[in-house]
Amino acid sequence: MSAGVTISSMSTYAILGCGSVGHAVAEELTEEGKDVLILDKDESRVEALRDQDLNAQTTDISDPEVSEAVAERDVVLILASDVEANKAAVSAIRERNSDQFIVVRASDPVSEDELAELGADVVINPSEVIADSALRSLESGELEYKARQLADLLESTEGKLAILTHDNPDPDSIASAAALQAIAAEYDVEADILYDGEMGHQENRAFVNLLGIDLTPLAEAPDLREYGSVALVDHMKSVEPDIGTDVDIFIDHFEPGEGIDPVFIDVRPNVSSTSTILTKYIQEFNISPSEAVATALLYGIRAETLDFKRETTPADLTAAAYLYPFADHDTLEQVESPSMSPETLDVLAEAIQNRDVQGSHLVSNAGFIRDRDALGQAAQHLLNLEGVTTTAVFGIVDDNIYLSARSKDIRMNIGNVLQDAFEGIGEAGGHSTQGDVEIPLGIFTGIETSDDNRDTLLQLTEEAVRRKLFAAMGVESESGNGS
Repeated sequence: MSAGVTISSMSTYAILGCGSVGHAVAEELTEEGKDVLILDKDESRVEALRDQDLNAQTTDISDPEVSEAVAERDVVLILASDVEANKAAVSAIRERNSDQFIVVRASDPVSEDELAELGADVVINPSEVIADSALRSLESGELEYKARQLADLLESTEGKLAILTHDNPDPDSIASAAALQAIAAEYDVEADILYDGEMGHQENRAFVNLLGIDLTPLAEAPDLREYGSVALVDHMKSVEPDIGTDVDIFIDHFEPGEGIDPVFIDVRPNVSSTSTILTKYIQEFNISPSEAVATALLYGIRAETLDFKRETTPADLTAAAYLYPFADHDTLEQVESPSMSPETLDVLAEAIQNRDVQGSHLVSNAGFIRDRDALGQAAQHLLNLEGVTTTAVFGIVDDNIYLSARSKDIRMNIGNVLQDAFEGIGEAGGHSTQGDVEIPLGIFTGIETSDDNRDTLLQLTEEAVRRKLFAAMGVESESGNGS
């Protein structure tokens, strides 16, 4: 917008070139009570417009004098199909040193650039507008179709619905499950939210406790085959997707693995969180979300996008905007600022002490630990060190090595790096900015985890993991710690 221009309800308008597009705009503005002047060189068209009680004048918009005709108008819409005439009109108005707000019609990308260079504030290409509108309609229609499918499945469910999060669930998975549980309740279907692994991360524990979300460990739940339907939400972060029964509902922002053939599926890799997808269903079903569900979904989106700083899409933003007035922001603040547990503090201290920095890459061994989620928190904290763009922290829990990595290097996909580094010896998963690995200790055959051998085991794992990681990152590992 040009300096000094303010468009308000009192603004006056001029429409130059009144074909079908200009006519539609003129009628809409007039119905809203706007003061609209229409200029067109076709005398018969001008007469027809006057017969409709529209303020129209016969003027060739390519004539330089057009700038005088619209001099008193705040907003000028130049909408003729003749792009050359539109260029002439923009030039004439700007040469008059006008600070009017100009919206102009283009015909292709080249004319878009030319009109912008001539001084247009907004350039519209009708073909792009139509394409965007068609895509929005397609998305809306697809969601409506999917919602009908999901409703039919829920209505036909006999018995309870089992909703499985991914292993060691994070806020996105928990929130998505809570939203699906709320949708199921609208169809009188009772649902259990089930998870495998641990709820170790203190933010996740605070999240569940403060919002009163009821989660049941999978080991304590009935056999999945006893449920009327089974749903997987945000499940593809799990190392092992095989659940031993058929899947009825699958909703995720990652593609499903082999062997999953659900009755209902909605996968959207073009959004950054499954919470975004479930928010769209809440809207489509016209459900007013409870404060707990809205807060959970908003936190799920924020956590998955690092508070809208990582791979955020317009869909994530519009979903968050919808949820915002329903959410409890005091609870959100408590969830986002939990106290650090002694275990996490110990892991972080150990990771700082044992860090090995090569260039901008940091790898550290936290030793024998109890809380595997503390590894991710340590990796995230270490990412704040000056000059560090990628971190990986690993430790030993029971009979496995667990590793968590974080990266803010836009040139690196850390999920792919981990898969390359540990292919064949462990299970790796993740995406461009974070990833996790689980490696069985069986690869170190003959080393028992007795107190006498702990130091030997740590040295062996540290050497192997560090070497593979730095090699996959394209960095030559050097002996000793960096700082």
